[in-house]
This record gives sequence, C-alpha cells and structure tokens, in this order.
Amino acid sequence: MSRAFRAPFPPDRRGVAASPGVSFRSTGAARAGASRAVTRTLSDDPLGGTVRRTVLPSGLRVITEAIPAMRSVSFGIWVAVGSRDETGPQAGAAHFLEHLLFKGTNKRSALDISSGIEAVGGETNAFTTKEYTCYYARVLDEDLPLAIDVMCDLVADSVLEPADVETERGVILEEIAMHDDEPGDEVHDLFARAVYGDHPLGRLISGTEETVTPMTRRQIQSFYRRRYTAPQIVIAAAGNLDHAAVVRLVRQALRGSPLDTDPATPAAHRPATPAVRTKPATTLVEPKETEQAHVILGCPGIDRLDERRFALGVLNNILGGGMSSRLFQEIRERRGLAYSVYSYASQYADSGLFAVYAGCAPGKVDEVLDLTRAELARVAADGLTEAEVARGKGMSKGSFVLGLEDTGSRMSRLAKGELLYGDLTPVDELLGRVDAVTVADVNVLAAELLSRPMSLAVVGPFGAGDFATR
Repeated sequence: MSRAFRAPFPPDRRGVAASPGVSFRSTGAARAGASRAVTRTLSDDPLGGTVRRTVLPSGLRVITEAIPAMRSVSFGIWVAVGSRDETGPQAGAAHFLEHLLFKGTNKRSALDISSGIEAVGGETNAFTTKEYTCYYARVLDEDLPLAIDVMCDLVADSVLEPADVETERGVILEEIAMHDDEPGDEVHDLFARAVYGDHPLGRLISGTEETVTPMTRRQIQSFYRRRYTAPQIVIAAAGNLDHAAVVRLVRQALRGSPLDTDPATPAAHRPATPAVRTKPATTLVEPKETEQAHVILGCPGIDRLDERRFALGVLNNILGGGMSSRLFQEIRERRGLAYSVYSYASQYADSGLFAVYAGCAPGKVDEVLDLTRAELARVAADGLTEAEVARGKGMSKGSFVLGLEDTGSRMSRLAKGELLYGDLTPVDELLGRVDAVTVADVNVLAAELLSRPMSLAVVGPFGAGDFATR
C-alpha cells in the first residue's frame, strides 16, 4: 500500500460553490422514500463523459463518469477519514487499517483478493492521506463486476485477524524505517511539524514506532467501525460503464454488510472553520549524515475553499512550478546549485501550506537559502509581469486538462469533488476561473503570502544550532 502521494505540483485546485454552469434533471424524487436511492444526472461535459450521482438510502454516494471510448474502468472507494482524525495515541491507525483491509474478509482470504483481480490483468492499491483514505482497482470494462464485489467486500467486511495485525505491524514499522532513510521525504514531514506542531496535520500519516508498536487490534477495530460508515463513503468510477449497473452491483455487494445500514444523510464535507492555529515561524533541523542537504522554506498558506486558490496556482507555477520557473532558472540553470528545486502548495479544509524545496550539497545551503529568500522578497515587493501570469495560467490549464487523460484521474476528480467540496465543477468552468485570474490578483496574493514569517526545515549533516542565525 502506498502512503500519501506527494507531488511538487498538487493536481487539486477545484472549486466548491454550486456551479451555475451545471444543470440537473431529477430521475427520482428530491426526498424519495427511505428505501429508494436518489439519482441526479449532470449535463454532459464537453471534455468528459456523462456524470451521474446516486445517493443510497444509507447515505453512501455513488458517482460515475461514463466514457464509452475507454476499454477500462477505474473504481475507487473513498472514505472521509485520514490521519488528522486520530487522537495522539491513535496516530497511524488510519494507515494501519488501510493495510489490514487487504488481509481478508469473511468471504475472501488475502490471496483471494489479490489473485482475483490480478487474474484478469487488473490492479488494486490504496493510500492514506491526512483527510481521506482511498481503495481502488483498475480493470477491463468487462471485469468491473468482479472489481466492485472484491473492493466493496474488503472495505465493508474485513475480519482484522489478530495474526494479520501482527504481520502488518511489522510491515508498517519497516515502512516507517524506510521513510526515515529517505531524507527527501522526511523533510516534508519535518516542515509540517514546524508549522503545525502537535496538531494532527503536523503528525506522520504512518504514525511512529512509539504509536504503532503498542496499537491493539481492539483499537483498530473500534476505529474501523466508528469511522467507516456509509455517510462517510463515496464510491467513484470512470470509464466504459453504465451508471445504473454500477449502482446495482454496489448495492448487491454491500447487501447484509456493516455498510448496509438504516437510512441516513450523507456527511457534509469537512468544514473550513475554525481555522487551524499554526506555530510561530521556527527552524527544525534533523541531523543526518547525508551527501545532500534537503531544505524547505515556507509558511502557512490558504485553505482549499479560499477563492484565491486559482491565483495561488498561477503564483506557484511562476515561482517554482516547472523548468521555466524563477527559482529553477536562478538556482539550477544559472548557478547549478541544486538538482531539484520547486515550490508547492498543500491545501486542507481549514489550512494550507506554501513552501519551496531544494536539495543541494551541504556547503551550498546558505547560498540556496539566500537566493530563495531574495526571490520571494522580490516577487512580494515587485510582483509578476503580465507575460509571467499568462504563462502561469497556461500551465495551470494545461496540467489540469492533460491530467484527465486516464480513467484513474477522472475517477479521482469525481471523488474529490464530492468528498472534499460537495460539488463537481465542470471542466470549462474551472478553466474559466483560471482565465479570470488577473495580474493584480496574483500580485496582491504574493505581497501578502510571501511576506509572512517563514519556517525552515532541514535534513542533513548539520547540528541543531547551525541555522540559529540564518
């Protein structure tokens, strides 16, 4: 199983408000009887397929995009539970559970789960983030019924055998150790801790050896049954499929399971208020004998519902979002100080981060940090040019549309729109929101954001006091 995917250019900058460009035609009463599902059909998107959404009586949602030109289907079960939903002693429970659900159900062994999908050339996996967990499969269209049955079974009815808990505990401890051997990954977690401290957003998704080692089956089982409820789940699928057939197969797979529950209302998306309180700017150093130093300089950003998120995407592209970005050109191309340098924005329901990462020789850290700080200050004071903003907008639009070229990306877009925003904004409207960003929008945001006190995280051959005056 993979942990949260960290990319230098986050793909998710979508909107949340009800979209005037989306129309619905009801295929069921607005408030149907308790035993009836309610389905709505979104207008066909010129850049996509037909998207339909069904709310089952239990509050579980099924949303699909039918793309007849495809011969595959990506099917995902998304649960609105992540590492930030854990208490301190539970740290790592969501990730631990992600591993365990593949170990067997009342109907299937772990081998049955993996071999059943692999026998038809499909693939399964899962990942845990700070705000949600996803279990997915990608198969040929003709094998979608199998994928639905297997994935619904493992999410709804895992047995969590005591022996499997101990086996996966060892696997997870190895994963944590492996992560500690990857300083380029470790520095991102160190930076999150610098900004958020002991808040769940500042903790490791995997938990630590101190929290995973004593975690009991009873604790994990309790987390499973309290958190994995039908109103918290969105099932998404994209590819060559029929929506009604998917809904029918999902209901069949879940019949009699712990997710086949009394009527309920779907859970609302995670609220944006109150905002997470962040720590004052600080410096954290993880001493490690590495050949390369890994540094992150950054500050609290904006949450994912902030209307300025489109301007932030443009700003990020120009500062460090590609090979033509200011930081890449100055630090790598002109001076050859680092192989990897980029900026990124992470956004949560009630908080966010903006940061610059660089990997360089330990002796070049001071120069890299000086150049980074100078560039951020320059953009904050002088802003970006019209040509730069136009290029940044083009990068945002192109990366978004190109990212929809496979069923997995489309499936993820459906689920995140429903789970994180409560709405699926049409592609054309999203592109229009990017087009509407002005030079003034970007420069006002840059002046405010890049003037914030910056925290620094460093992993490399340094002492804790080496950056006290830097």
